[in-house]
Amino acid sequence: SSGINAEYGQHYYITNNLSMAETPRIGGRIDLDKPRWQQDTYLGRAKHFFSVTDPRNVLLSGKQLDGAKELLKLYRERKEPAGTTDAQVFAAKKMYESAFHPETQQKMFLPGRMSFQVPGNMTITGFMMTYYRTTPAVLFWQWVNQSFNAVVNYTNRSGKSDIPESLLLKSYLAATTCAVGVAVGLNKATVKLPPLVGRFVPFVAVASANCVNIPMMRQSELVNGIDVVDENGAVVGQSKAAAKSAIVQVVLSRIIMATPGMALTPVIMDTLDTKTKLFKGRAWLAAPVQVGLVGFILTFATPLACAVFEQNSSISVKNLETNIQDKLRETGSEAKFLTFNKGL
Repeated sequence: SSGINAEYGQHYYITNNLSMAETPRIGGRIDLDKPRWQQDTYLGRAKHFFSVTDPRNVLLSGKQLDGAKELLKLYRERKEPAGTTDAQVFAAKKMYESAFHPETQQKMFLPGRMSFQVPGNMTITGFMMTYYRTTPAVLFWQWVNQSFNAVVNYTNRSGKSDIPESLLLKSYLAATTCAVGVAVGLNKATVKLPPLVGRFVPFVAVASANCVNIPMMRQSELVNGIDVVDENGAVVGQSKAAAKSAIVQVVLSRIIMATPGMALTPVIMDTLDTKTKLFKGRAWLAAPVQVGLVGFILTFATPLACAVFEQNSSISVKNLETNIQDKLRETGSEAKFLTFNKGL
């Protein structure tokens, strides 16, 4: 049994009639190695990431996930159960991609999965933005946030070039120190400013930590470069310039991801606090309201931010290292751009 019955597949797989190019099929069959929607448009990328980050995937049981993996295995071998529909295959693909590492095929630790980004971040960010006034609270919630980031980074590490534990620890400590330092420093600097200004301190701290954490985590790429490939998928060389571009894009997308929830929520909460009586005598209500607001915003901000840049980005040949340009000339290539995987 594939573990995915028709009723569940029909319920879980949501179709729509938007005009959007799907990835071309191979011999009439679904290409399991590529996203369902072509990734050369923002809408196609957004649809893909809405699927990958869907928080409902967190509720899937081990049996359902293993069933999805088995169905895809059978489909690859052209041995799927008779009557298996495209809807069921796409449902299985969505489930599989939400829980299994793309390179190792191992089931990932739940808190590190992309589908856990919304429930995990909404809880941590909500509390981080509620309890931001005292130094102990700042220390605790910034530490929790960077610990969560470390779990996500480790879980989604490359299966081919493992992240050394020493590097993971260094980037974790550096990001935590940066986030705490910025938050504590800004709290002191804004103590005499309007309360609304103080509500933005956690956002600045998180953005600053991202600028430290991601480059440190991927510093080996900055030293050794990352693969750049031609239009045929052949590796031309390793480029440090492409690595810099990749890391800048990831840092920006992470900041864009955090911005709506951490910029809009303070304004809404300040308005509710000063213009209404919602929290009068009910101070305990601030945390769940803030968590709910952040969660609602992150449900949309997470996939939309991931989709800002193409996963396989391009870089002009004239911006690459001399040795790569020389290699292209030697082979008679007239390529103007090469591509690279930017990571997440």
